Amino acid sequence: MRIPKGWVPAIASEMIEEIINRDMVKIQLTEDQLKALTEELIMEELMVEDRLNDEIREMLKQYDSEIEKGHLDYRKLFDMTKKKILRERNIII
Repeated sequence: MRIPKGWVPAIASEMIEEIINRDMVKIQLTEDQLKALTEELIMEELMVEDRLNDEIREMLKQYDSEIEKGHLDYRKLFDMTKKKILRERNIII
């Protein structure tokens, strides 16, 4: 995740307040409920990259010996694999 988890409540709160102040939507929930749902959505979206990174680390374990011997560069392999998966799965981070 690229931003600290502690920032999520403030970001969600600011987003919801701005949406409400601009009369962009008609809400049927309380402001607190809407903020809580927004926090959940933001966290879920931010965790996509974390889960992908974990998946790639797991995939690259099969190359541990080659990486240790210096035949493969872990960072390059990680980045290339990540780009490939992002493209294949149509993920934007």
